[in-house]
Amino acid sequence: MSSSTNLPALGDAIAIVAGSGILPRMIAEDCALRGQPYRVVLFEGVTLDWVHKHPVINAIFEKPGRLFSDMRKANCKTVSFAGGMTRPKLSPLRFDLKGLRLAPSLFSALKSGDDAALSIVSNIFEAEGFAIKAPHELLESLLMKPGVLTKAQPSDDDKSDASRASEIVRAIGSVDVGQGAVVAQGICLATESIQGTDQMLEFVAKTGEMYRPDPDGSKGVLLKAPKPGQDWRVDLPAIGPGTMDRAAKAGLAGVVVQAGGVLVLGLDETIAKADELGLFLWGRDSDVPNPDNASDEPA
Repeated sequence: MSSSTNLPALGDAIAIVAGSGILPRMIAEDCALRGQPYRVVLFEGVTLDWVHKHPVINAIFEKPGRLFSDMRKANCKTVSFAGGMTRPKLSPLRFDLKGLRLAPSLFSALKSGDDAALSIVSNIFEAEGFAIKAPHELLESLLMKPGVLTKAQPSDDDKSDASRASEIVRAIGSVDVGQGAVVAQGICLATESIQGTDQMLEFVAKTGEMYRPDPDGSKGVLLKAPKPGQDWRVDLPAIGPGTMDRAAKAGLAGVVVQAGGVLVLGLDETIAKADELGLFLWGRDSDVPNPDNASDEPA
């Protein structure tokens, strides 16, 4: 359920900029349950099979002026970005006047890493007077708890693989590339990039076996953590029951995520799936302190 200390005033609406996955639906359903006014911002080209049950603002990437106007008419004071979204192909011929003024920033965002791109977009919304709220500020218990939450426990070799994976994730995150890596027996089997975690795990499922030199050695771990210095309001990594399914198909021993820095979408279901598959789920403390900034503090 929601954390009342972080919620906007009940009379003010929340604009949920919705991408793929269950996170935007979770926020919308929570708002509906509490009587919190809200609108689901549905961009052209994004297909959501649940959105017909909710109030929607239809949006076009090239027409931010119309979007901001529609949000103000709906009394939206707060924006939350939730779910994955593919980068659009912008057509200059479709820009409205606001879009023309913002075009340099929008095209710069499309050519940047994920964190830089989302930072540019969130700055645009803030410049229009909208407050940005992280999904974990609107819903309690989304952030991963510390400790091993499953029946299966990581071995010493698994912990060593997790340490190695953490170093790799910190390195690729520092150049705004990805938030995850798979390591087995000290060997990096894959790193996450623009394709995302699911594609990375599918790659390991197809290719990983040949790169584990000891057939009796550790099977490997997936580790996910935020990028160093990233804005926790707009792009925290996330896992769910499907992550456990894909980790099992990739032959891994478990999933490791930074405690307090990764969203778990359906904690009970994710733990149950891990137990069913014999995997561990470990909320590991960060190797480095969180960025010294209020927006990076867990809700």
